[in-house]
Amino acid sequence: MILHGSFSGIYPIVKDGQASRTAGYVALFRAIESSRPASHRLFEDPFAKRFLDRRLALLAEACRVPGVAELVSRYIDGRWAGARSSAVARTRFIDDAIAASLDRGIEQLVILGSGFDSRAYRLSGLSELDVFEVDHPDTLGKKRALIEGLSHAIPPKLRFVEVDFRSDDLPAAMAGAGYSEHISTFILWEGVTNYLTESAVDATLRWCARAAPGSQVLFTYIDRAVLDDPGSFAGTEDLFEALEAAGESWTFGLDPSELGSFLHRRGLELDRDVGSSEYRALYMPAVARLMRGYGFYRIAMAHVPDHAQP
Repeated sequence: MILHGSFSGIYPIVKDGQASRTAGYVALFRAIESSRPASHRLFEDPFAKRFLDRRLALLAEACRVPGVAELVSRYIDGRWAGARSSAVARTRFIDDAIAASLDRGIEQLVILGSGFDSRAYRLSGLSELDVFEVDHPDTLGKKRALIEGLSHAIPPKLRFVEVDFRSDDLPAAMAGAGYSEHISTFILWEGVTNYLTESAVDATLRWCARAAPGSQVLFTYIDRAVLDDPGSFAGTEDLFEALEAAGESWTFGLDPSELGSFLHRRGLELDRDVGSSEYRALYMPAVARLMRGYGFYRIAMAHVPDHAQP
């Protein structure tokens, strides 16, 4: 992944025209989960396979054979402890958070660093909303090619906001795309902050805090301790080796005990901070009792207060 500074480096972008390898693996995890019987899966993502290379697509298709998904999942869980189950449970957690926000009457959905996210196409209730997928032009160009022919599934008010983060201004690009700071908004920022600098995270959160009061911000982050002392968490040695092999690295984390004050200084108020062991136990209790790993991955939920001062 390539990163650049300030608003010009808020999100990971494609490298040499290719999408992040880890983004492809997360799409694989969603495809495997979707291959399970309806009574056993946490969600259905019929679009996940579109984002896989030929090798992973064949694997995902094989998972539709009874018993294969379980075998593949056990292999992945043994190789990268907690990564798959954390990603799957996190997907369902965020899906439910968006569904709850729809019940509360949000008027906009913003997906920052949208990459291979497919929520705009598979979650019901978005047809009347302004939906913004924000990412680098190369990333969105690749994505739009992969979803070609899905006009029936794309919300009529979806806007792709192409921002070259090396040179473009995110606030100006959003305003030009029709984004309003005056209506209730849900901002999703998943799987990105751990690749950034603190200044990039700071700039993004301060922009989020300019949304209408009551708007929600959900973002993921890693416990800073995994960067300072990787051995303090189970399964990190293989994970860090995989990241290095993919040409990717994690550069930013937060201390969960300081999260509330960190957000407050940036104009947001913390509502909930949930670790992977918690959201995994919420949706996959049997797995959670046996599975260790990825305990450093967390979800933060915040809102814009009435008198936010970004």
